Amino acid sequence: MKKYVSEVMSTNIIPVSMDKHVYDIALNMKEHDIGFIPIVETEDHRKLVGVVTDRDLVLRGIASKHPGSTKVSEVMTKDVITVDSKASVDAAADIMAKHQVRRLPVVDNGQLVGILSLGDLATQSPFEDNAGIALTDISAHTH
Repeated sequence: MKKYVSEVMSTNIIPVSMDKHVYDIALNMKEHDIGFIPIVETEDHRKLVGVVTDRDLVLRGIASKHPGSTKVSEVMTKDVITVDSKASVDAAADIMAKHQVRRLPVVDNGQLVGILSLGDLATQSPFEDNAGIALTDISAHTH
């Protein structure tokens, strides 16, 4: 039985708008115990324009000596790989492996609707192998 991204993605997402600063991102990560923040045009308009990971904050923020008042746009990843909620979980796992990403924003009609993570894939028993394969591929390319 084919499963779709919409069935396993997380919809409990904490997007941050472009007008925020690095400090705001760090606070959100701490408060929600997460390491990935989608960046949207405005709070009420969820057009995805980038993402910030905890690694981005370290490498493009702190290590580059940017203060907490630095605009989000200075540290975010702009070329974000996304998936449609109607895509199959198999296709999403392939995308994650190919692009070596652990989290995949889910975008429908230009709007952020969720996040698919390797953890989401791993909790779906028929897809545990896909998550394992994707993680193996991702890890093999990052070391």
